[in-house]
Amino acid sequence: MNVTLPTAESLRAALAGLLDGLPPKQAALAVDRLIASYRGTTPTDAPILRDRSDVAAYAAYRMPATYEAVRSALAALRAAAPQWSPATHTDVGGGTGAASWAVAGAWEGPETTVLDWAEPALALGRELAGASGIPSLRGARWEKARIGAELELAPTDLVTVSYVLKELTERARTGLVDAAAAAARAVVIVEPGTPDGYARIIEARDRLIAAGLTVAAPCPHSAACPIEPGTDWCHFSARVSRSSLHRQVKGGSLSHEDEKFSYVVATRFPVEPVAARVTRRPQIRKGQVLLELCTRDEGLTRSTVTKRHGELYRAARGIAWGDAWPPAP
Repeated sequence: MNVTLPTAESLRAALAGLLDGLPPKQAALAVDRLIASYRGTTPTDAPILRDRSDVAAYAAYRMPATYEAVRSALAALRAAAPQWSPATHTDVGGGTGAASWAVAGAWEGPETTVLDWAEPALALGRELAGASGIPSLRGARWEKARIGAELELAPTDLVTVSYVLKELTERARTGLVDAAAAAARAVVIVEPGTPDGYARIIEARDRLIAAGLTVAAPCPHSAACPIEPGTDWCHFSARVSRSSLHRQVKGGSLSHEDEKFSYVVATRFPVEPVAARVTRRPQIRKGQVLLELCTRDEGLTRSTVTKRHGELYRAARGIAWGDAWPPAP
């Protein structure tokens, strides 16, 4: 039986259908408040999304970007473990369900539970899932839960935690990561692609490794990150198409934007991480391509691929930031 899997286009269609008639000015004001909250420096154990207007604005503003970032992380997991697929998925702090849409698009039919502390977010997420036409999304469970240090998770194949750690105190962050490590066979954590977002990812990565998991992506290894703290940060970019609704809420006229994100994927089953990963946008010069890489054996390196390399050069001209290197045959 062929099952249609959700795509970015189907998510945008579901958003447009549910948010039709939302006053752009009201949405823009709510988005401004949310941006101010996300740029704040004080974590909280209280929901950021307070009511339906907040949630509707958030969904239009953030769901497409969150979906694309999580989709990229899941693609890296699938490349590292192509034969594996989750039967169950827990989306911690999932809000309106962007990560659950990405999981439903990566694998057919996982049973999903979305946990969040904001009832308005769960309600809108349930509506969006119902409008999706996707059986696994329509059948998802949406449960209110306090996302904090005392969180306990039922055993599950996959846990996703996307853009949640920033909202938590240090104690709550470590408690959440430890709970995910104890419950899941695979853990995917995504944070903003900023220096502090990367710092939270490294903290989570260290705890996942200490709990016995293996890093599947983006790193080629489970050893210490070769970036000297404070000198740089590891992050990637996902292209996000912007609908007319998205442009209304966020302002601007471009048809797309680039979402910067940091992430870690760790598992309790065997994986084959890439030999090296492109960590910056490749620089294409006349007759050569300059690549910055994180490698399994040499840490951070730079590689220059020239026309003399033949097929490898042609592959380098088509390689993208975040891709494996060298590409699979």
